[in-house]
Amino acid sequence: MDVRISSAQRLRGSLNLPPDKSIGQRAALLAALARGTTEIRPWPDADDCQRTLELIQALGVAVMASSGSVRIEGRELHGLRAPSRELFCGESGTTFRLAAGVLAGQPFESRLTAGTGLSRRPMKRIVEPLMQMGARVQGSGSSADVSECYPPLTIRGAVPLRAIRYAQRLPSAQVKSAILLAGLFARGGTTIIEPTPTRDHTERLLRHYGAAVRRQGSEITLESQPLVSPGTLSLPGDVSSAAFVAVAAAAIPDSRVTLHEVGLNPTRTQWLQVLARMGASIRTQVEEQAWEPWGTITVEARPLRGATIDASEAPSLIDELPILMVAAAGAQGRSVFHGLAELRVKETDRMHSMVAGLRQLGAQIRLIEPDTVEVIGGPLQGGAVEGAGDHRTAMSLAVAGLMARGATTIRGAECVSKSFPEFFEQLRGLAGSTTVKTVDNG
Repeated sequence: MDVRISSAQRLRGSLNLPPDKSIGQRAALLAALARGTTEIRPWPDADDCQRTLELIQALGVAVMASSGSVRIEGRELHGLRAPSRELFCGESGTTFRLAAGVLAGQPFESRLTAGTGLSRRPMKRIVEPLMQMGARVQGSGSSADVSECYPPLTIRGAVPLRAIRYAQRLPSAQVKSAILLAGLFARGGTTIIEPTPTRDHTERLLRHYGAAVRRQGSEITLESQPLVSPGTLSLPGDVSSAAFVAVAAAAIPDSRVTLHEVGLNPTRTQWLQVLARMGASIRTQVEEQAWEPWGTITVEARPLRGATIDASEAPSLIDELPILMVAAAGAQGRSVFHGLAELRVKETDRMHSMVAGLRQLGAQIRLIEPDTVEVIGGPLQGGAVEGAGDHRTAMSLAVAGLMARGATTIRGAECVSKSFPEFFEQLRGLAGSTTVKTVDNG
């Protein structure tokens, strides 16, 4: 599917964004391990979330979907069944890595498989700690890097696992979450030391399901104990999806957009601070605290200026870096993005796809170090660009198309269904029906 985008005169309106898939996937996995029935609503339509549901169903968990919500009958920590088939995770890294943590503590062997893109993503970062805990994990090697391993993973669980104290070399919420979930099946306390704080949805949800999780400085410790369903769990809107709309509203003159019921977890909102540093007019209002804070974001257009993103900021901006590059391309002056190495091992090499795509639209953008990108702001010109099989690349370049003179074509735009299936429909509502057109290539 291709999408043709014309220059937008302005964006106006308000939106309710799709529910947060990162939280939804974690909530479903914990619901499967809890005592009692959990209803999660609204349930995200994103492909990644459907992979999580299919995986827990293959492990014997009853899942009932209706009217935008799902009901999950928990089987408690030791009630999962050995799967009769391989567990296919598609392109969902969250499903794959977090499920590995759960499967490490099971008394059976399982095999996690992945789609083409995810099969190229490194997995030693979870294999190493899970093996230290006692699981036997075998992955696929690479002739170019024999020290790494990749999907598929065959996991022979251990009962019980060993509690460990593990210092992460690279900041990763998925790795941290995999270890914490494995810690549910260990004797004693499992401790993780983070080099840099990452999103804390897993810790918040574990507490919401009754687990004992504490943080002291950079250390997070989980004491193994049974989980209990909280009953009904309402998901906030996805704050990472909000970033695409917010940048468009900030960069396109005469725009004003309000986003309702958006997650405002402070480990996910660093991009708002960066955008404000660039001169954007942003107002946030927290309306709900409970187990996750959420509320309203209002963005109005203002002239943007260049900014520097330090390497220490990059881990908390990992999903928003591509769209912030688009903001930089439309800003006045020079922007520098440091610490981008992790972008190379996402659904695609996002450093390459964003540099190539923005250059195609006339941006002055270049790689100045292996993990550093420089952007000199200036006018953009429409053109044809590739979605590169990556939802965040495709959505970022679509926003660039709204900012550019002339028409832009996003090729392979169907990949946005991974996280934000309604993206182009919502852009049409804000920018006008003639601005965003979908072309089915048959």
